[in-house]
Amino acid sequence: MKKFLGFLLLLLISVNAFSQANEQDINALSIFSEYVKAKNYDAAFEPWMELRERSPKFNSAIYVYGERILKHKIKNSTSEEKVNYLNDLLKLWDEKREHFPNKTPLGDILAKSAQLQYDNKNDFGLSNSEIYSNFDRAYNEDLSSFNNPKNLYTYFKLIVQLYDENLKSAEDLFTKYDEISEKVEKEIKNYTNKVNKFVGSSDEEVSISAKDQRRIKSYNSFLKAYDQISKGMEKDLGDRGNCENLIPLYENNFDANQDDGKWLSRAMNRLYGKECDESQLFVKIVQKKNELEPNASTAYYLGTIKDKQGNSSEALVFYNQAIELETDSYEKAKILFRIATNFRKNGLYSRSRSYYMQALGFNPSMGRSYLAIAQMYASSAKNCGADNFSQRAVYWLASKEAMKASRVDGTLKSAALKSSRNYEAKAPQKSEIFSSGREGEVIEISCWIGRSVKVPNL
Repeated sequence: MKKFLGFLLLLLISVNAFSQANEQDINALSIFSEYVKAKNYDAAFEPWMELRERSPKFNSAIYVYGERILKHKIKNSTSEEKVNYLNDLLKLWDEKREHFPNKTPLGDILAKSAQLQYDNKNDFGLSNSEIYSNFDRAYNEDLSSFNNPKNLYTYFKLIVQLYDENLKSAEDLFTKYDEISEKVEKEIKNYTNKVNKFVGSSDEEVSISAKDQRRIKSYNSFLKAYDQISKGMEKDLGDRGNCENLIPLYENNFDANQDDGKWLSRAMNRLYGKECDESQLFVKIVQKKNELEPNASTAYYLGTIKDKQGNSSEALVFYNQAIELETDSYEKAKILFRIATNFRKNGLYSRSRSYYMQALGFNPSMGRSYLAIAQMYASSAKNCGADNFSQRAVYWLASKEAMKASRVDGTLKSAALKSSRNYEAKAPQKSEIFSSGREGEVIEISCWIGRSVKVPNL
């Protein structure tokens, strides 16, 4: 009985001590949280640090708010003190990963840490090679969560700098370009498919809840960021990735890699992307890839080769084969868009429009298809119409297509609206409509366009 009473007393004391400790932690969390919300980071520092050291697993807010506190300290300190805070921020992220792994993806935290080192590399005293290695670790250990646009772009900029310093080979540079490009394209596909769930008719605004509007805004912000990465990478690669450099590299490595489907795929995509597709090497790589692993991409490229040889009928067979082989809607839309663009460049506008519309059927938010159709209408204005008024009426059609782009594609909204206004400015103005007496008239547009447009009412 005495042993039992002693155990019970010890249990009560322990429970009481735990309750007091728990209450102490709650109070500390409440105090520094209020300071952080008021942006009084200096006052928040001490109670935050005490709780962090005493009960690191107590609440994830220790790390969320702690990041804000330390970033404030970094911003408002210099020299050794700044370096100490920088190192403590890296330590904080490691601690969050240790205590709240489900809320701290490895790739994200490693890339974020490498980005901090890059942004403050003089303070850390790190070389480009050291920082690149840290990004490399994020890429190799957890690519799925290494998806922050800024971090991915910094990763690529570093290898360009290392290449220029003769610390990385041309093959290293182009391989990493392909790897990061594939990652970016995967993220673009992911967010595009999310946006497509909310895209309705291009002819009218769709009613969307406030919550879904916030989601779409977030998706489009990522799409814009990834688009900027792609453009930035192309700019940074510059002449380093031109045909004069690519062709000898791939030519030298062809024999060793001719049975490597991934190498062949990346080589033909890169050569095509850099407009090196008239080279014999491009033809050789495409044919080899088609022998090894025939797919939608090889069929499309075989079509482009036939097109350049002037054999449009065989090209069309390959193009249609590419569409049939591709089963993924997003990828199918990309192929259709490419085919449409090839036809547009060759002046085959009617056929081009048909393929752009098919592309939109598989990717409804592909606003650039509408913009391309608008451009074709505008460029045909002088050739379609019985008189000057009906010819300029074509610009109303072009404006309408540009407006469709603005509705379905948030990343193009500003550019699409600008295009629409430019087309409207070239169409008959109110005074001309009044003097012509054609208000409300439906004008049939001839030639390849084959559409009608109604003259606006005054």
